Amino acid sequence: MPKSPTDALKERVLRAFKALGLVIVREREHIAPERRNADGTTTPLTMPNHVHIKRSTLRAICQQCDIPREEFLRAYEAA
Repeated sequence: MPKSPTDALKERVLRAFKALGLVIVREREHIAPERRNADGTTTPLTMPNHVHIKRSTLRAICQQCDIPREEFLRAYEAA
């Protein structure tokens, strides 16, 4: 299993999140992705709008919207 990226590029992270079903609602000082759940509800998230996203921030976002680490890494590698 590959390690999580230490400082991941924002564009690549956003492409991975879009591939996993997250929708970017707004992008200003912070980026506001939103996950549409199967039951019709949404899970709003917030991440910093930096060029590089830290590993701990990615881990927290994936935990908040129940994305397994392996699934995110596959989407990140494909992005």
